[in-house]
Amino acid sequence: MKIISIGLLFVLIICCSEQKAQRTNPKPTKQGMPELPLKFDPDSVKYLRNLVDLKLQNTLQQEIFKNNKWKRLVNQKKMAIGVVDLSDPYDVKYARLNGNVMMYAASLPKIGILLAVEDAIEKGEIEDTPEIRAKMRIMISKSSNTAATELMDMVGFEKIENVLTDPMYKLYDEDYGGGLWVGKRYAKTGIRRPDPLMGISHGATVTQICRYYYLMAYGKLVSYERSAQMLSYMDNPEINHKFVNTLSRIAPDAHLYRKSGTWKTFHADSILVWGPDRRYILVALLEDTDGENILRNLVITVDNLLK
Repeated sequence: MKIISIGLLFVLIICCSEQKAQRTNPKPTKQGMPELPLKFDPDSVKYLRNLVDLKLQNTLQQEIFKNNKWKRLVNQKKMAIGVVDLSDPYDVKYARLNGNVMMYAASLPKIGILLAVEDAIEKGEIEDTPEIRAKMRIMISKSSNTAATELMDMVGFEKIENVLTDPMYKLYDEDYGGGLWVGKRYAKTGIRRPDPLMGISHGATVTQICRYYYLMAYGKLVSYERSAQMLSYMDNPEINHKFVNTLSRIAPDAHLYRKSGTWKTFHADSILVWGPDRRYILVALLEDTDGENILRNLVITVDNLLK
């Protein structure tokens, strides 16, 4: 009887384990890619800062420092890069250069407005309407300043700040150099509410932007359904420059979820690349007159590195 009981117990453990794996394994698409957002056991989604991979970190630095100008910009803290390798969704690897250096990011922080609006909809603070959805789409895909300002006015500065600093997200964290911040309307009028650490009105760090995409990819921004909706707004970007200009040529089969920003010599880009032969997050912030070309070439370096 004891042998039978132990045998039954072993079978039950195996069955339960298989059922849990079925619940958490990413479902493949027709192209063999898991669908986004990924469906994982929430407890298995680890904190991104704990996923720094020393081999990837060293390789990234070596490749970037082969370019003397890039090396100088990094050392001057005028260039920051973050890379998340998602080729194995169960074994995520992260690397960064100047990860906690906050820089002016122009329109990239509009993703903070997107998150605040989705959070407000989820909590019933505003109604989910076709008009709001249309504004969110053009704010991201076309970087519409008008749509961004209208959405900001709808939810308010305080709501945006509360969401970005919420312990659930910690996308702006004073203990780690700040991060994602939206402190001014994307218009000529209105007050300015700079971030507490650096005094930047539209700022970001690559670590926090990587974390934003990472949480969204795993369905952990607001909710699984809201993460899916946010991804839909970021898919198929309608501005063909920087990362997108290069990736549309070298990765034509990949989905590109993206938000960028440009103002004078400040250039920012962020992207989640999800294709049959490449899956990663890349974020870069830099200050240089040749920022457009640097970002176009940077994505080739990182893409080759991850292969």
